[in-house]
Amino acid sequence: MSMIKTVGLSKSFGDLRVLKDVSLTVEQKEVVCIIGPSGAGKSTYLRSLNRLERIDEGQIYIEDKLLFDCKNGVNSVKMHLDERNRALLEVGMVFQRFNLFPHKTAIENVMMAPVHVRKTPAEEARQKAKVLLERVGLSDKIDAWPSQLSGGQQQRLAIARALAMEPRIMLFDEPTSALDPELVGEVLAVMKQLAAAGMTMLVVTHEIGFAREAADKIVFMFEGAILETGGPDLMFSNPRNDRTRQFLQSVL
Repeated sequence: MSMIKTVGLSKSFGDLRVLKDVSLTVEQKEVVCIIGPSGAGKSTYLRSLNRLERIDEGQIYIEDKLLFDCKNGVNSVKMHLDERNRALLEVGMVFQRFNLFPHKTAIENVMMAPVHVRKTPAEEARQKAKVLLERVGLSDKIDAWPSQLSGGQQQRLAIARALAMEPRIMLFDEPTSALDPELVGEVLAVMKQLAAAGMTMLVVTHEIGFAREAADKIVFMFEGAILETGGPDLMFSNPRNDRTRQFLQSVL
């Protein structure tokens, strides 16, 4: 079963076409890394998958279920809102900026969505949150406020918060780009643990080392389109597309 599938996704902001017929499939337990220069449409593509951006054209499938089939910005799929929202709840997302609730402690940040969205009893949500905080190395920061955490700790908390909804798919939008270099490794370590545990992951990243080590598939985007896709060994040693080769020469 494919976990994510897009067919012909297109999106414009005014006269600027930021996605151009983007088609991609992510299989179950697959880790796919999207690389490319700034402005390539990578983040817009990721945000379109959970409806943070509305697409103009194309189809979006989550777990083989067609949720969106758009033409001129109009979705022709007739589906009850609750059913669509349940499908989208299977997709967790971690952002560049941590987007934590500053007035909530670490454990409260992790508990909020399960309690308010999934209606999980508070004590059950608290126990699960403790397990998740331990999983991301924050068991000693349960009652800390986000402002008391380093950038790396805040991003690990954001990962725990996303995992609290028990998603089957995780999206990461350049999760280390806002971090000081010495804090990047601790976040990547958590992401590698998730990948090793079989989490389906779609990752927009500039961390080429992580992509080389953890990804099953590399996708190179440029000017709103996918120019090349392949395994990390092939993509990093012998890319076929000249623009891919130029980009990798600039970052490796």
